[in-house]
Amino acid sequence: MGNTNDKTSPGDFDVLKLENQLCFPLYACAKEVVRRYKPYLDPLGLTYTQYLTMMVMWEHKTISSKELGNLLYLDSGTLTPLLKKLEEKNFITRKRDPKDVRNLVVSITETGMELREKAEEVPRKLASCLNASREDLAELYRILHKILGGLT
Repeated sequence: MGNTNDKTSPGDFDVLKLENQLCFPLYACAKEVVRRYKPYLDPLGLTYTQYLTMMVMWEHKTISSKELGNLLYLDSGTLTPLLKKLEEKNFITRKRDPKDVRNLVVSITETGMELREKAEEVPRKLASCLNASREDLAELYRILHKILGGLT
């Protein structure tokens, strides 16, 4: 028999149902999309997070580790081992800023730039896996960036 002090009705906890959570489809969708990247990134020797980092590097060539972390929403505890792995693969270099040794400067290597040509087809291949129109994806992108901007 139930607790006699329990004065709640079945509908009182609807807010806690998984089906009513915005965060769950965001989480599940993100996880599944990242999983779809794997067969395209494995031949490049990159994880998804390394791929995101390389996209920033291809665009900026040289950037402070702090700015890189800000762009990727990664803290230094996550970014440091990630950059170490990319440096071991000779895709980037990390050096102390001679003007301020507290700052770490990350630069792309020639090998890292060469990887860009191989990675160029990844976005197109991934888009073919998604069951959504270009318009829907553009709207989703807009909404997610709006939400993300409100959270930071």
